[in-house]
Amino acid sequence: MPRDHAPPDKTLLIATKGLTRVFDRRTVVDHVNLRVHRGEIFALIGPNGAGKSTLIKMLTTLLKPTSGDASIAGADLRHDPGKVRQRIGYVPQLPSADGALTGRENLTLSARLYLIPPAERADRIDDALARTRLADHADRPAQTLSGGMMRNLEIACSTLHHPALLIMDEPTTGLDPVARDAVWRHIRDLRDRYGTSILITTHLMDEAQALAGRIGVMHNGKLERVGTPEDLRHELGPKATLDDVFAHVAGEVLSSPGKAPQSHGRTMALG
Repeated sequence: MPRDHAPPDKTLLIATKGLTRVFDRRTVVDHVNLRVHRGEIFALIGPNGAGKSTLIKMLTTLLKPTSGDASIAGADLRHDPGKVRQRIGYVPQLPSADGALTGRENLTLSARLYLIPPAERADRIDDALARTRLADHADRPAQTLSGGMMRNLEIACSTLHHPALLIMDEPTTGLDPVARDAVWRHIRDLRDRYGTSILITTHLMDEAQALAGRIGVMHNGKLERVGTPEDLRHELGPKATLDDVFAHVAGEVLSSPGKAPQSHGRTMALG
């Protein structure tokens, strides 16, 4: 399925202004202005320590901003975090499903937590199991599922309430290529079927390339550049890859695209 290159809808699902988080006088997220549109898959990339996970924790209400403002799915992040939680789904990097429960039991628990009316729960759970190709495994303990099945179960649990926005931290880390492709299909299906906006963080450049219509590059807490994969690559030259972009953002300059990086203590001139 072709990847988006432009948001199909100009409605903003994430709009931050100067969002900042300071820990012990150290600025971890530095005045970030982020825009994600309805129906868009947006990827955040950047080296370890760039601030991606801290930004995600603020957007999901797990961490209060030090300063700045944000609107998430039409709700004010700072003043109405409860409404934000009602309108988003969140899949953390670490496993979140209960391994002792079956897939169906995990989904039932999520349906109750999201206050889905009892009359709708069975249909939504059956639909989620069908979409994730887990119907034949619904009554197995989650801990017996493969890594890809477990990840799709976690996505299903986080989207039973049909959130406007799904936020995923490193969605396919540790998965084999077949399992990774299955998760990618599920992510695209959520976008295509429900118009869900999806924000992911990833260290996998092929994942960002395959899924995201736009990519945000973070470094030292700042959102340095936002653009399509093609725009970001072409700023470095016709043969550049997203790996080259990543290397520049991390403070390394390539002697030429596709060759080993040579550190010169400077970063890519971005935006």
